[in-house]
Amino acid sequence: MLQPNERIDQLYADDIKIIQSSEFFSFSLDAVLLANYARVPKRGVIVDLCAGNGAVGLFISRKTTAHIYQVELQERLADMAQRSIELNDLQEQLTVYPMDLKNLFQKIKPDSVDLLVCNPPYFKNIPTAIKNPNPYLAIARHEITTNLDEVIQTASKALKMNGRFAMVHRPDRFLDILDHMRTHRIAPKRVRFVYPKVGKEANILLIEGIKDGKAEGFKIDSPLITYDETGSYSPEVKAMLYGC
Repeated sequence: MLQPNERIDQLYADDIKIIQSSEFFSFSLDAVLLANYARVPKRGVIVDLCAGNGAVGLFISRKTTAHIYQVELQERLADMAQRSIELNDLQEQLTVYPMDLKNLFQKIKPDSVDLLVCNPPYFKNIPTAIKNPNPYLAIARHEITTNLDEVIQTASKALKMNGRFAMVHRPDRFLDILDHMRTHRIAPKRVRFVYPKVGKEANILLIEGIKDGKAEGFKIDSPLITYDETGSYSPEVKAMLYGC
């Protein structure tokens, strides 16, 4: 089951085991936050775009009977996702497509998805930007093979009318995200900023929109604090990770 430099970690809150590798990819808190932020339908079709090693799709699988399709360009990561699905006996509910999101509609019909979640590359592919020398991590973190506009355009095409889009990203891209969502017919509906500690600037944002939704009704959720004054996880984050 495991290949060299791989390990099995566990998200205790959802009783999910996941194959990880520091050499190729390990999920971060971002994936857990997104899985808990998205309003997951009880049934239907869910797509996890830029799925990495499958963390987000695996975590939301406990909340729904919907079929979850995971799309990941890097074959090594897609293989890890597939083996994690088998490790959790979720083969009937989750399907991995090791392919570029540009080819999504070879597998998924347009206007057919109830929820699309995405933990995309965060950083613009600027020539002067310092990138991780590990190509797996560089592609996961920088817009080398896709970009924000393409991700949101693909999401919009995939979603049903009134289907939901949920994404985790960085606060410094907030205005770009709003522009691209509205350009591609996804009405922004709510955002939540995540702060490492009280008194620090936000370092993560969670955002949700509705395909062809009404323009009004946008809400800013209460802030989420990751760590308390002692450096321990806050009660809300601790509950997401450990279920207590």
